[in-house]
Amino acid sequence: MWKKYRTAVEIFQAVLLSGLPFLSINGQSALRFDIAELKLYFFGTVIWIREFYLILAVTLFFLLFITFVTAVFGRIWCGWLCPQTVLLDLSDIIAKRFGRNIRKTAQKVLLFPFSALVSFALISYFIPPSETVHRLFVSPLVTGFFIVLLVSVYFELTILGRRFCTSICPYSMLQNVLFDKDTVVIEYDVSRDDTCMKCDECVRVCPVGIDIKKGLSTSCIACAECIDVCRAISGKRGMPPFPDYKGNVLRPKTFLMGGITAASAAILLFLVLGRPLFDFMVTRDSDPLPPGLNRYSYTVYNNSPKTIALELSSPDPVTIIGERSLQVKPFAAIHGKILLKTTGKPDRVTITLSGENISINRETGFL
Repeated sequence: MWKKYRTAVEIFQAVLLSGLPFLSINGQSALRFDIAELKLYFFGTVIWIREFYLILAVTLFFLLFITFVTAVFGRIWCGWLCPQTVLLDLSDIIAKRFGRNIRKTAQKVLLFPFSALVSFALISYFIPPSETVHRLFVSPLVTGFFIVLLVSVYFELTILGRRFCTSICPYSMLQNVLFDKDTVVIEYDVSRDDTCMKCDECVRVCPVGIDIKKGLSTSCIACAECIDVCRAISGKRGMPPFPDYKGNVLRPKTFLMGGITAASAAILLFLVLGRPLFDFMVTRDSDPLPPGLNRYSYTVYNNSPKTIALELSSPDPVTIIGERSLQVKPFAAIHGKILLKTTGKPDRVTITLSGENISINRETGFL
């Protein structure tokens, strides 16, 4: 029973994580970090590196979410959503079609294109997908990264495999700390031990090789393979499976941690959506210039999905020397310099950035 649901979830996860860089929202990847310009495309908006507090907020939300899911649902991530589990399970499902004799060999062969796809998708989280294929064949740096990723992922899957889950994975160790007596786990019903046939089919199908009859194990990834195989056998005797999911989901801790996680999500959403669509920064340069003349550096940020035409001006009695008409592309920033000339001796001047339904004033010093 659980197998078909888990396979559906794994396919969804594989499509989602592999496809996010290729999913276009407002003309950009749904999720991609642009290394060259130090900005994160995040589901239709952009987060600049200067807005690092938002990155921290995103990180905090995911930490709270992971803690909540683990404390309530146990190792559901390991058995149902972990990319390693997904790749090994999906390749094994396909490999079964080649017969028992060459099943393991077929799986290793299948894991190679799977590893290549994962490596390609990982690179696409940092390079625009439209450029990834081209750069893969002309850029030594991108090609080198692809080969290193491909080899690392392939050998991790084929050599370490499930042993990674039980020996190296840091998240696996963290989960054991977050468990309590009500966390959902797979548990063997010891009260019915006398009626168990001890066929050990549960041990045979366990991907990490544990014997659930010996009690709870920190190596269990909650994949439910033992439940399904036991149900197929015990069901013929009109009995429920001996191992099964046990735990209490609806409890005070669930609502407390769920509420905190939901609140952090709402705060994150408010911070992201509450930002202005345009921002304008001005700083005075310290270059020595003749009296009455100052140079300023400016940056205009466009957080909207459309190109915007803007104009630089000043309400003060100054003359702007330099490019005054600007065009900023979607989710882009432009940097420039202007000179301000005046015959007076003002201490402060105001520079205005204006456009369609936009007017931003920035006051700065004048020497």
